[in-house]
Amino acid sequence: MGPPSSNYTYAEGLDVRAAPLDKYAMTVHDDSPRGRIRLSRPRGVEELGHLWIYAGYVEEVSGEPASGDVVDVMAPNGRFYARGLYNPASKIRVRILTFDDEPITEQFWRGRLAQAIRLRRQIVTDSTAYRLIYGEADRLPGLIVDRYDDVLVMQTLSSGMDRRKDLLADLLCQESGATRVYLRNDAKSRILEGLSVERGFLRGGGATMVDVQEGPARFLVDIERGQKTGWFCDQRENRRVTARFAASAEVLEVFAHTGAFGIHAALAGAKSVEGLDVSEEALALARNHAVLNKVEDRCVYRPADAFEEMRKLERAGRRYDLVLLDPPAFARSKQAVPRALAGYKDVNLLGMRLIKPEGFLITSSCSHHVTEQELWTGIRLAARDAKRQVRLLEQRGQASDHPILATMPETRYLKCFILQVL
Repeated sequence: MGPPSSNYTYAEGLDVRAAPLDKYAMTVHDDSPRGRIRLSRPRGVEELGHLWIYAGYVEEVSGEPASGDVVDVMAPNGRFYARGLYNPASKIRVRILTFDDEPITEQFWRGRLAQAIRLRRQIVTDSTAYRLIYGEADRLPGLIVDRYDDVLVMQTLSSGMDRRKDLLADLLCQESGATRVYLRNDAKSRILEGLSVERGFLRGGGATMVDVQEGPARFLVDIERGQKTGWFCDQRENRRVTARFAASAEVLEVFAHTGAFGIHAALAGAKSVEGLDVSEEALALARNHAVLNKVEDRCVYRPADAFEEMRKLERAGRRYDLVLLDPPAFARSKQAVPRALAGYKDVNLLGMRLIKPEGFLITSSCSHHVTEQELWTGIRLAARDAKRQVRLLEQRGQASDHPILATMPETRYLKCFILQVL
């Protein structure tokens, strides 16, 4: 995905000093419950299994649990319901770890991490860049870990996970075989949790630009300054599928960011790739990727506002065989959805007008608050206004290293439609 780098404010992180992998090996982690949270009302059928307890559901707090402590969650009738991590400063008062009355020990953490890592070993076969831990979907709420070759980039987005980051870093290295852990704790959401921002190596050290392989393509991931943890692993499988439509094609890549979709298209035999993005910094890396993959003779990148430039291209009579649209999230809240839907409709309308008959449009949305049906409706309205017939070839989502927990709809967010425009 391509939110422009220039729109992202990087916090001045603390330089976290590296520590030997065995420094915390003998530390005793006492995660006995420090208090009880009694729910004000039973959870509805649609909420059962959801891992968040919001403040409005808390009737009573007994004991004196501190932020990050393990607490027991009790049903209104006093029966045990779940066990999780407490934060009195957050709207999400408890993040549930387990619905079983089991101890939260080092073995518990090791087991959850090992389960997540086993899944990735089964499903990721052709990339050295992928999501290793996907928070709630791996039943580790508030923990994100992406692997880039030998380095793990970790985000602890809740007070409970943040307090245990040293233990988690050690266990992750032991279970995954990685040798370095880099903290990217500069997400704005940490402030809402009452946490400071920090950035730097927690284990190991060395270069923060990492060379990764994604199928036939090579990319450079900037784990210090890149978006999120440095790369968008969630589109990995969609990039590979998109390449099937690129042979001999003239390609327009809008919101190109660092050029990943277009590079895959070029490697699949695209005649030309034209990339647009507002961030010159991101495009500089896209140009480097073209050179790295020996396709620089067919890839051109230029800074431009997507909407303005697409209108200019249409007026100039420019048409393409394949248009790639991977915009940043237009809706970061429910209140922003109506405006976001108008934006998605407009960008898809412009995209369709730039496609040759029988050409292809690959269009995405990473806005969780925009549903598949809402996006599809916007696409249909765009086709109507563009006076083009479209055929849906495939409806896709996030890569399988971003699994969706059935009881947590929040873990499902990425939508990707592959269309033919007639």
